[in-house]
Amino acid sequence: MPAVVIVGAQWGDEGKGKATDLLGSRVDYVVKFNGGNNAGHTVVIGDEKYALHLLPSGILSPGCTPIIGNGVVIDLDVLFEEIDALEARGIDTSKLRVSANAHLIADYNRTLDKVTERFLGSRKIGTTGRGIGPTYADKMNRLGVRVQDLFDEKILRAKVEGALELKNQMLTKVYNRRAVSVDEIVDQLLVHAERLRPMVADTALVLHEALDRDETVLLEAGQATLLDVDHGTYPFVTSSSATTGGACTGSGIPPTRITRVIGIVKAYATRVGEGPFPTELFDEHGERLRTNGGEFGTTTGRPRRCGWYDAPVARYAARINGVTDFVLTKLDVLTGWDRIPVCVAYDVDGERVDEMPTTQTGFHHAKPIYEFFEGWSEDISGARTMDDLPAAAQAYVRAIEKMSGARISAVGVGPDREETVVLHDLL
Repeated sequence: MPAVVIVGAQWGDEGKGKATDLLGSRVDYVVKFNGGNNAGHTVVIGDEKYALHLLPSGILSPGCTPIIGNGVVIDLDVLFEEIDALEARGIDTSKLRVSANAHLIADYNRTLDKVTERFLGSRKIGTTGRGIGPTYADKMNRLGVRVQDLFDEKILRAKVEGALELKNQMLTKVYNRRAVSVDEIVDQLLVHAERLRPMVADTALVLHEALDRDETVLLEAGQATLLDVDHGTYPFVTSSSATTGGACTGSGIPPTRITRVIGIVKAYATRVGEGPFPTELFDEHGERLRTNGGEFGTTTGRPRRCGWYDAPVARYAARINGVTDFVLTKLDVLTGWDRIPVCVAYDVDGERVDEMPTTQTGFHHAKPIYEFFEGWSEDISGARTMDDLPAAAQAYVRAIEKMSGARISAVGVGPDREETVVLHDLL
């Protein structure tokens, strides 16, 4: 049975949560394999809306085991706030399992994230200030604190001491902040240790055994391809691997077990934070997309930058991830435009470029070359087959499918779980 990866194919906020939820009743495990509480998924089920930040979307599917993999960085306060909020609404979270190898966000990571971003001034990255980047930096510098360290206070204390030797120098001498005591951090981290203990597991082993039993595992990315630390619009990226490759390293599942890669693309494009965005709109069209699409961050509430669909970006994501199927979301948001532009290539310093430019400079200078498609005015939220869609909407979907490097297997026509046109089985 398959291991299936869901990845964002733009700059995030494409609707991965809805895609995961769409499959949730048919899969046995859903794994969050990267990121932290710096991004979120919004899932709508009937009249209920759920905003998830750290938990996998599978937490909402009865019978599904949600897993936080080793590639995630965890803010324990946020984790238990989210669990408590779901349980207060009647959601069972008892099946949640957390990798013993996942890294923990300490208070000094959050502090450094915020002061560093302010220190950068005009060169800021646009982080959420939640300590994600500094925690991943600690991981790579071998100064990180892992979940398993909570259960050996001697090791925990030694790791915190090692991390603070350098960080207190930075806080006091560079950023004019107070030094942080080892006891303060250790005490903060240990508050949740006993509540967390029964959730902790060797999640890579759990997943291998599940696949050997012919159960289905869904691996759910946070952020998206263009925010990937290796393959995104560096340095305006996140600090983890948000691609199919990251699904392997962040879960412990080898690439030979992955049978399908589902890329999520919005029918237009958005991004948050800083960095290049060739199709960004600064006029009434951009504001209309933002308002109609509810384009405000699930985690931060920040207004998202909005623009038209970018086919070279989709093709790039298809190549990097090995996308087998696209899920096109929020087609309904485009209802009411007389004509809809799609970026098919770029003008870079007077030269047509059909794929994403190789260099940061080239992408910063890229101006979109558009083709225009007929719009539609009909309400499409009730569509359940392609034939239910207006002819112009069908033509739009087929056109961007040809441009994007993989087949479109499902189309979102509204926020609810049921408001989806399924063209091909995603499993």
